[in-house]
Parts: sequence; structure tokens; C-alpha cells
Amino acid sequence: MRQDFPGSTILPGLINCHVHLVFDPGQDPVAGVHDVSEADLLERMARHARQLLDAGVTTVRDLGDRDGLAIRLRDRVNAGELPGPRIVAAGPPITVPQGHCWFLGGEADGERELRDRVRRTAALGADLIKVMVSGGSITPNSPAMWASQFTPAELRTIVEEASAAGLPVAAHAHGTEAIAAAVDAGVTTIEHCTWLRDGGGGYDTRDDVAERMAGRGIHACVAWPPDWPGFLDRFGRERAALIIDRFRWMNRVGIPLIPGTDAGLGHSPFTEFAGALGLYEHVGFPRERIIEMATVVSAGALGLDGKTGRLATCHSADLLVVPGDPLTDLGVLGRQESLVVRGQTWKPAAASS
Repeated sequence: MRQDFPGSTILPGLINCHVHLVFDPGQDPVAGVHDVSEADLLERMARHARQLLDAGVTTVRDLGDRDGLAIRLRDRVNAGELPGPRIVAAGPPITVPQGHCWFLGGEADGERELRDRVRRTAALGADLIKVMVSGGSITPNSPAMWASQFTPAELRTIVEEASAAGLPVAAHAHGTEAIAAAVDAGVTTIEHCTWLRDGGGGYDTRDDVAERMAGRGIHACVAWPPDWPGFLDRFGRERAALIIDRFRWMNRVGIPLIPGTDAGLGHSPFTEFAGALGLYEHVGFPRERIIEMATVVSAGALGLDGKTGRLATCHSADLLVVPGDPLTDLGVLGRQESLVVRGQTWKPAAASS
């Protein structure tokens, strides 16, 4: 059936490179996952998958679930049993005992356990391996955000085992030392990539590490929420300026950047992605480049180049139609007129009510 959208723009479906389908925004992430049944979690995750479609997202990378539930959801979406975007799933992230996000089931200690953990995650059907190289802010009593959780040798073991299974590695790393060790170990992407100084209290943007990262084509996904203006406000004017300078420095050094929202955590909803792209416009990126980052660049970073991210022959029919011209107003990316996911038209919830 032919459809006409005069004055509109058709472009590839958007790609959100960092979400957690298992979390509910605004809830305590530990209690909200640890004490919930598998059936309830799967129902929640399926709801979040539908919300991503409403936001124009046709491909998503899930970087941490409980017990491989995102892998199971992926398979049901692929089988046509449930609506949802293409899901690239990491399964339970690897962490140290009682480390960051230990409650998702990926704890491992020492080389033997690390190798076994990678093999078990691969056996679940994961598309990639996620490792918590540094601590984080949501897990009580775990290492600090800047602190490294694994030695360089342990990280090399994880990457070696993942490579043997044909899987890329995404590294959660806030601290500069953690980023450096992850880069040297040969990971595929750095998540957050905050460049926190050892011991906290500021940033340590090391050109040598950034240049190695850029030279090896390791992508950074800073994973900021759609409400990035509020996020910056909470840091205060002086620190916010340092953060924006850090983004510009990464770009200047040549680190390839891909967008993600960390949806599911804090106040980052699954219903909004276009707003998160406004961060890059604020930093100074041209709108054309931002759109490329959210489509073709992300597809390449996720190993999907040739499958999605472009309007091209032999690519998946992942299409987004928006009113007006996003090169004039990036915000129109959040006002879809039509969405096609792998050849199937998706009717947004607002349109079906």
C-alpha cells in the first residue's frame, strides 16, 4: 500500500547504542531487578522494547540484563512473537564479586572464572560481552566510579576469550586508568568514557590514551540521558563547562562517538531518544553528522554495517519518516509519522489510541 508524506523526510531508523531493558527508570535498580520474578521482568522489558519503537529506534544495544533475559527477548522479537527493535544483547555484565551491578548475575574472580564467565555468556547466545572495568554509582558498597575492578591482565583474558567466541567487548569505564587498560586490552567500545582522575576529584584527559583509542577505532558511547540539560545543571556551571570541553576534546583527538542514553537508569526513559541527540548539537556537531552518528556510524560500531543504518539496497527496511527537515530542526526526529522495522510498519501507541 502506497503512502505519501509531503514535506516530510525519510531516513534510516535510529540506533540507541546503550540501554538496559531490564531496569525501570526512576526505580531503585537493585531492588527493581533482584527481587522481581523472571516473568515480570520479561513483561517489563517487552514494554520498554515497544517504547523504543515509539521513539523511532529500530535497533538497540542492551548492555546488561539479568540472567540473559534480553537475549530471550531478542529471540522472541526476531521470531515475530513480540514487537520490538532489533536487539543486540550482552547478557549479564562481567563484574567482580559484589562489584558494580553484581546483582545481574555476572560475578567472576580470577582468570579461570573470567574465562568460564565469558564462555557461559557466549553459550547463552550473547551478541557481545560487557565488562564492568570500573565501578559505578548505582550499586551500594561497590568500588568507586573511578576505581578499576580488573587488572590489565584480567582484561586481556576477557578480550582473548571473547575473541575466541567471535564476540566484541564493550567496556564500562569511568576512570582514566580503567579506560587506558581497556584500550590496551583491545575492547571494541568504551561506555561512559568519563576520564575520571584516579582517586576522584576531577578529570584526567590523557592525549596518549585518547590517540591510541582513536587510532584503533574504539568507539566511545558517553550514554547521557535525554534530559542532558538538567544533568548539566546538577553539576553546576563550572563543572558543566569542563564536561562539554571534554566532549569537544574527544572529538578533536579523533575518538569516534556513538549515541546512547543508558535508558532504564536514573531518569532516562525509553520513550525519548531524539532529545538525547541534542547534546551533540550543544557541543557543536553539525546536524548532518549527528544523524549519521545515530544511524550509519552506530551500525558500523555494532557490527551491523551492511544490515541497517542506511537507505540502501540489501539493507534491512528500517525506515523512519518525520515531519519537516531534521537538518533544520533536529527535534523532528522525535515526531515520527511512520516507522518501518525490518519491513513491518509499526503503529505508535499514540496513533492507536
